Amino acid sequence: MLLVRAIRRRRRLRPVADRTKRIRRSDILLFMTIRNEKIRLPYFLEYYRRMGIQHFLVVDNGSDDGGLEYLAEEPDVSVWSTHDSYKASRFGIDWINWLLYRYGAGHWCLTVDPDEFLIYPHHDSRPIKALTDWLDASTVKSFSAMLLDMYPKGQIAAQPYLEGGDPFQIASWFDPANYTIRKNGEYWNLWIQGGPRCRAFFRDNPEQGPALNKIPLVRWERSYVYVSSTHMLLPRSLNVVYDEDGGEKASGCLLHAKFLSTFETKSAEELERRQHYSDSQEYMAYHSGLQESQDFWCDESRRFEDWRQLENLGLISKGNWA
Repeated sequence: MLLVRAIRRRRRLRPVADRTKRIRRSDILLFMTIRNEKIRLPYFLEYYRRMGIQHFLVVDNGSDDGGLEYLAEEPDVSVWSTHDSYKASRFGIDWINWLLYRYGAGHWCLTVDPDEFLIYPHHDSRPIKALTDWLDASTVKSFSAMLLDMYPKGQIAAQPYLEGGDPFQIASWFDPANYTIRKNGEYWNLWIQGGPRCRAFFRDNPEQGPALNKIPLVRWERSYVYVSSTHMLLPRSLNVVYDEDGGEKASGCLLHAKFLSTFETKSAEELERRQHYSDSQEYMAYHSGLQESQDFWCDESRRFEDWRQLENLGLISKGNWA
């Protein structure tokens, strides 16, 4: 039913720049939905091009900041536009499922938000194709990456983020612990919560905190479908990205650059639109917390160094990938 729904939703997407005929059989593809994220796009595209992404497939949901026009001029980007409800499209996942169905089959596909930056073991010396080649050789079809919230030291608005800048020059801190993990019995995926958003915005109701578990990188087949964001997929076997026999499977992190100087304006906009999960309760919590001028940094915060640091903390794993 989810796949049928996505196929039906294709009529809501208007192609603005369709360069999908340029996609080659071996290309690794990136999929995302955006709204008013132009300030992030130059660095985002540069980051993933360096990693080895060959084509970007983007749905723009009614941006009025010039982001759509910017993407339409990029030679390795195909972009579609829609003014339909983000909420009614299951928070954009119907649109992405359609593009994955139409263009992703047979490719390794990375699905992320514009403030999510994948890192994996050896990412500083090996392109993403080295990772996907190893996954292919290991007959592994999906790769997990925990969402790691990054934040500055001090007030978020104190250091202005400028277009094209590296967000992690500002948001360079993270929580090394303070995470809970459990298994979802219905879909078999892991459910991870915690980190700075839980302690700052959901300290009285941590079970209401955002999910940090993601499965963003998948060798796609037409029968696959994301169920809820990139938290879980069907078939369920794709969600078993962990080893239940005491070992560890390779995994990465998505460095989450949400908490920059742009955050307060963005959260106010999304609170007014009410297009996010649970009637935007998460953004209500953000808005309330920001009014209290809370600071994410604490004595336990760590400054990000590299993937090896995260491996030592148990937040990332090489598994059997030497």
